[in-house]
Amino acid sequence: MPSFRARFVACTVLTSALFGLLTPGTLAQEKKAPKAEKKTYDFKEANKEMEYALFVPSGYDKEKKSPLIIALHGLGGNPQQFMKTRGLTDQAEKRGYIVAAPMGYNEKGWYGAPGLLKAKTEPENLRELSEKDVMNVLAIVKKNYSVDPNRVYLMGHSMGGGGTMHIGIKYADEWAALGPIAPAIFGHRPAELEKIKGIPIVMVQGAKDPLVRPEVVRPWADQMKKLEMTYEYIEVPDGDHSSVVAQNVPKIFDFFDKHQRKQKKVPEEQKSK
Repeated sequence: MPSFRARFVACTVLTSALFGLLTPGTLAQEKKAPKAEKKTYDFKEANKEMEYALFVPSGYDKEKKSPLIIALHGLGGNPQQFMKTRGLTDQAEKRGYIVAAPMGYNEKGWYGAPGLLKAKTEPENLRELSEKDVMNVLAIVKKNYSVDPNRVYLMGHSMGGGGTMHIGIKYADEWAALGPIAPAIFGHRPAELEKIKGIPIVMVQGAKDPLVRPEVVRPWADQMKKLEMTYEYIEVPDGDHSSVVAQNVPKIFDFFDKHQRKQKKVPEEQKSK
């Protein structure tokens, strides 16, 4: 057994090594690690200040174009919660993505998708405002930061997954790729994928999800295959509604890393003008 002196010397050496690693510069870097910020803007159509969450990676350079993800939270959630608990910011920091998470007007707006909204909502134009909020936040970030227009992505979980498909279809020209997770897709049919068959999609689903059942989602994956789309369908055998999120966020980033928006070809007659 080592003597007390030997143990003391070993402990001293280890402590010195640790303190050598934790230099003032290292500590300063840790303190400067970026976090998602709570932002607000004047939502004129709603006549109120609307919040959203924004993450800007530490390596952001306004002289360079950065990829952007619009991230949509689930029913009953909020932007800050979605940012903090899903590993989004870790991957975004690592890969240099800006991430913006809109509120969608409130925690149950469905981002314009039919969703599970009742015939009468408060306010009456909740769908319109929820959808508009997403597009407002997209416009604000694109205006205030140097965003690569060919690397703008849309993702979301549950209600946000349904919103991803709704907004992805309605505003198809905006997106380089979509990433719906356990998407609560109501009011849309897989046949509508024909409208966005040129947009790559990575779709994540838990086989044991009791809220958004895989039987609802699988037809969408089947249709993607039928249309010969660029897609990945990830069905987690033991995955439930929540567990599939964090464990698959890196895979969604991997997918986004591979795809940029296809630039439309300009007709020859327009080039000559």
